[in-house]
Amino acid sequence: MVLDYSKWDNLELSDDSDIEVHPNVDKRSFIRAKQNQIHQERYHRRHHIETLKYERIINDGLLSRIGGLINTVQARGSPSTNADELVFHALIEIAGDPSNDQPPPRPEGVHAKVEEQPTYSKMMGALVDQVKKAVDESNPDNRWEKYLSEFRAHQQKVQGLQKELQVKLDELEKVEGKKITSDSIHTGFDSSYVSKGDKQSGKKAQTDRTESVELLNPHAAEKGESSTGAGADAEDPDKDDIDTHMELSKLGKEFAKIKIGDYRACLQFISEHPSVVAEKETDALLIEAFNSQMDGKDGYARQCVHQALLLQYCRQLGKDGVGLFFKRITTPSHQAQKVFQEDVSSTYNRIRTRAVELAEERPSASAGVEQIQLHAVDPNTKITITIPSPTDTAAREIFNSFSTELQESLESGSLDEVNKVLGEMSVEEAEGVVAQLGEGGMLSLEEGVIDATTEEGREALKKFEEGERERAKQAEDPE
Repeated sequence: MVLDYSKWDNLELSDDSDIEVHPNVDKRSFIRAKQNQIHQERYHRRHHIETLKYERIINDGLLSRIGGLINTVQARGSPSTNADELVFHALIEIAGDPSNDQPPPRPEGVHAKVEEQPTYSKMMGALVDQVKKAVDESNPDNRWEKYLSEFRAHQQKVQGLQKELQVKLDELEKVEGKKITSDSIHTGFDSSYVSKGDKQSGKKAQTDRTESVELLNPHAAEKGESSTGAGADAEDPDKDDIDTHMELSKLGKEFAKIKIGDYRACLQFISEHPSVVAEKETDALLIEAFNSQMDGKDGYARQCVHQALLLQYCRQLGKDGVGLFFKRITTPSHQAQKVFQEDVSSTYNRIRTRAVELAEERPSASAGVEQIQLHAVDPNTKITITIPSPTDTAAREIFNSFSTELQESLESGSLDEVNKVLGEMSVEEAEGVVAQLGEGGMLSLEEGVIDATTEEGREALKKFEEGERERAKQAEDPE
């Protein structure tokens, strides 16, 4: 049997114990020198390869811009055209997106002596200046044709340079590939085994979990993974463990106020505040729609659903999803309008149905619930309600922070109306509102205000009522 050992010829060893050297030469020193030589050659070769690859990338970007400049000048010019002005406008036009003007970052050690890599626009500006100087020196009769010939000459130079770089790169990669080094070692075959357990129990668990999920938009599963419906990434609002405490951000609240169908205002708002397209804003809007529906605010709930799905569609349509969505939704008789409106209607109907179900399941909220109510100690004491004037900035700001119902009750001047609104709040929230009313000077409250929900308040109220009855008896029987 003949053995082929030729594959070992490609091994590059940095040391060799069998090497023979002159007796006057130290063997260890010779081996270390040989090691350093091999390592240095390998380093310089790889550094040269990285440099050539980077230069080719820069030249490719430059070639595309030179080609665009030639095509623009050639298409829009003629011998009678003002060539200088045409070249100037063409240079501005090919600049394109400023984010693509910066060349890719240099690999470590490549052109380290150059402080900063110039942008493509600077390179093209220098090229145009060089061409203009050549055209001015030759002073031809047809400047437009001279510009084109000079641009084509520079294009050919860069193309020739690209070919030379490719030849050098191929040679270096061929040398690099011939040698087998420690860097060439990699994992060939690797495997691992994980016990999958009982397939039947796994399938059963998966089935149970699937059946327990109730989609917000049941038609989304039929549309497949490419669907942009609400079921794609929105959780079902009728789940008992839903994050109903999630609050809208300031941007989300402003966006929710935009009326349904005002797509121009929506597009302007998203353009000024692109962060509103985030997924958390969509989720918060759907939560706001659910809570508003529970409070009986049908119109606002539907509006929140509309805005939530609008953001979701913009996000799911990809990088240019915002422009693509508004282009389709504003095109008359476009199929996207029907799909979007059906998605909004089905999502809102689902939220409304679940809100009704939860309202029927929950007991009356007012039964046996502790409330904050305001009472005057002295019947001759009158609690007056004062609405802050626009000049009182601090008090007016507190007033504007109240809910619409509380503002209306304060404007009515009736303490009973204020107590009705306070009765619908939790104790902590009502206490905070009372403190804000006192801070803003909207209630002229004396120390005799009784909180009838506390033990001290009930005792004070009881003493007050007994005193009233005593005074009534004395008035009937003076003796």
